[in-house]
Amino acid sequence: MTVVRDFEGLCALVTGGASGIGAAVTRQLLTRGARVAVLDRDLAGTPDGALGVTADVTDDAAVGAAVDRAAAEFGALHTVVSNAGIGAVGTVADNPDDEWRRVLDINVLGMVRVARHALPHLRAAAAARPGCVSLTHTCSIAATAGLPQRALYSASKGAVLSLTLAMAADHVREGIRVNCVNPGTADTPWIGRLLDQADDPAAERAALEARQPTGRLVAADEVAAAIAYLASPAAAAVTGTALAVDGGMQGLRLRPAT
Repeated sequence: MTVVRDFEGLCALVTGGASGIGAAVTRQLLTRGARVAVLDRDLAGTPDGALGVTADVTDDAAVGAAVDRAAAEFGALHTVVSNAGIGAVGTVADNPDDEWRRVLDINVLGMVRVARHALPHLRAAAAARPGCVSLTHTCSIAATAGLPQRALYSASKGAVLSLTLAMAADHVREGIRVNCVNPGTADTPWIGRLLDQADDPAAERAALEARQPTGRLVAADEVAAAIAYLASPAAAAVTGTALAVDGGMQGLRLRPAT
């Protein structure tokens, strides 16, 4: 298969890029010609060929230093994939205020901090490479579909969806596109840990697979491909868009199998 090198000459930053969806995004961007920096708390799983920069997205100073280091190392920053985030389980009654603050700090404010520090570099890149500058958020189908036992997580991802739309409006005239991808239940390390905690992991996996019309979990590479499209020059006319990669979970209403 011929590999398209559509990111040749472009420089990217992927948060949470050392595992799961973030690592899959990093590998795809590298394969397609980008220079990629991974911003993560633990760089152990950083794909070969990427620049690792250590930072916690809850630490504004550390985020700023990491973003600036990546831009200085590459000489420019054309695309940011803001992927770092955590999950949460339970109804509104199941998590105390401190857990709400922690999850929102990582999942929402973490993206705000990354964008805040990346914007000066993205503006400079947009002036030199029109149509090639973007910021893509990893959101979730939980932002648009009511899922049981996901109140806190859904609230955080609903905020990410709204943030994406507002940022797209704010920065479109600066030549910066802002989009998000809404994965369904993806086969990632977090889902693996969630299944391990279940009374019957096999039954829980089957239930998660069954609620997606395709009958299986979404692969991290499938989500990464959607993110790479939105970040690519091919999507130069795409901004303010939420792209679902959910096996039909949001839009399809199938009859029960007979």
